[in-house]
Amino acid sequence: MKVAIFSIRSYDRPFFEKIKTNNHELIYFKEQFSIETANLAKDCDAIAIFTSDNANEEVLQLLHSYGVKYIALRTVGFDHVDLKKATELKIKVANVPEYSPFAIAEYTVAMILVLNRKLIIADNRVKRHDFSLSGLTGFDLNGKTMGLIGTGKIGSVLAKIVHGFGCNLLGYDKIEDSSLKSKYGLHYTSLNELCQQSDIIILNLPLNEATKYMINEKQISLMKNGVMLINTARGGIVNTQSVINALKSGKIGSFGMDVYENEKGIFFYDQSQTVFKDDTLALLTTFSNVLITAHQAFLTNEALEGIARTTMNNIDQWHSEGKSINDIN
Repeated sequence: MKVAIFSIRSYDRPFFEKIKTNNHELIYFKEQFSIETANLAKDCDAIAIFTSDNANEEVLQLLHSYGVKYIALRTVGFDHVDLKKATELKIKVANVPEYSPFAIAEYTVAMILVLNRKLIIADNRVKRHDFSLSGLTGFDLNGKTMGLIGTGKIGSVLAKIVHGFGCNLLGYDKIEDSSLKSKYGLHYTSLNELCQQSDIIILNLPLNEATKYMINEKQISLMKNGVMLINTARGGIVNTQSVINALKSGKIGSFGMDVYENEKGIFFYDQSQTVFKDDTLALLTTFSNVLITAHQAFLTNEALEGIARTTMNNIDQWHSEGKSINDIN
């Protein structure tokens, strides 16, 4: 069976090579999957795409005409696929429901520590032989209130880690996890109350109609002055302009973002030799209290292997049984 793998990179291809079997012919494309590149999937039975790819209605119609019947997502989230159209065209879609929650949870804590203790500012100073300490004061995490918006697999690992720092834990989720209450003393509350009481707020939830711009001007107005906000989930959960306004006013004291609502076509690509056209992201890079990374929280060996293994298992199951355990439509 022929499988086209789009948006492949030097760091994830070796894991597919390691896991692949003789049952499938894998064809790798570094190109992002879109209306312009969909023709590369001609004569393929299935494709595997990443978060930067775009499987909208128009593209799916093309895939259908090429005879592609299966889309294996190399992501947990599926906001980049028109599931309704895929179902209508009888194209099955599967995701990777989990790979390494530790990768993203640990990265989130790293962002908190870097922002709080101003490590990048300090490092830049020392490299200029400026050894002064003014402006580098942080705060103890011990005793602070950590608000976890989303307490699924990643949120649960985060709860365990920050509990070790001695943080008080608040959680907001449609589904409450009783084990987090008993093990770490996490208290579930409303979104408004979480925003009002938390010193640090972390987003760990998928992007959908209900969570689009969940963090907006109204929610930010409820937050403590100087709050730290961390988003390693999906960019569209945050209204970026509202965050910029709050950074300017001091309402948000620091902001860590590994995702950006307009990241498609920017993140995962070298833009250093081009005229940068995203004024919003360019503005965010000027704030010394903003830490920006290009959607790399997942990037560990363990996570990459987990993604490749689950992706290939989904394809294997669909090929042999007509469905996989991780189908989402």
